[in-house]
Amino acid sequence: MNVEKELLARSESKCELCGATDDLKVYEVPPASGEGADQCVLVCETCREQIEEPEKVDANHWRCLNDSMWSTVPAVQVMAWRMLTRLSAEGWPQDLLDMLYLDEETMAWAQATGEGADEEDVVKHVDSNGAVLQAGDTVVLIKDLNVKGANFTAKRGTAVRNISLVHDNAEQIEGRVSGQQIVILTQFVKKSN
Repeated sequence: MNVEKELLARSESKCELCGATDDLKVYEVPPASGEGADQCVLVCETCREQIEEPEKVDANHWRCLNDSMWSTVPAVQVMAWRMLTRLSAEGWPQDLLDMLYLDEETMAWAQATGEGADEEDVVKHVDSNGAVLQAGDTVVLIKDLNVKGANFTAKRGTAVRNISLVHDNAEQIEGRVSGQQIVILTQFVKKSN
């Protein structure tokens, strides 16, 4: 069964956030750690647009979270938490957030994008040129790096695809070089376009 069919069955062909039945699409909840319906929610065009473009958010549309926040699906819980956090200055979303319980793993997923964190608390990974790095980016090594414990040198110019960020250290990323998963200092990479 493909992801869309699985989500249609799980959601009874309704937006998992607001309950709308028109123009439904699969939305992969970032940072997705794999493929499958567990990493996705089925949303309508209105919800998707407001999730991806915060300047278009209509706070009253999100009153629907009063119901959907109680979903047993972690991906739905994550999106409910993120949208309530984004809208918490409105007053009523903060009341809902105070009632919402997420287990540790789901809360870590919800906070992984930095939603709700103070600007100074957000760990930003930047390359040698100051470009912001995100999970899934491709970077290029700007110098030869001796890889300790693996007995090889990662050569300058090597592309490292689909990097992951070390969440508690802004100076480190992880990526696969010569079949080995290694930690790389951000000062030795530049983001590839």
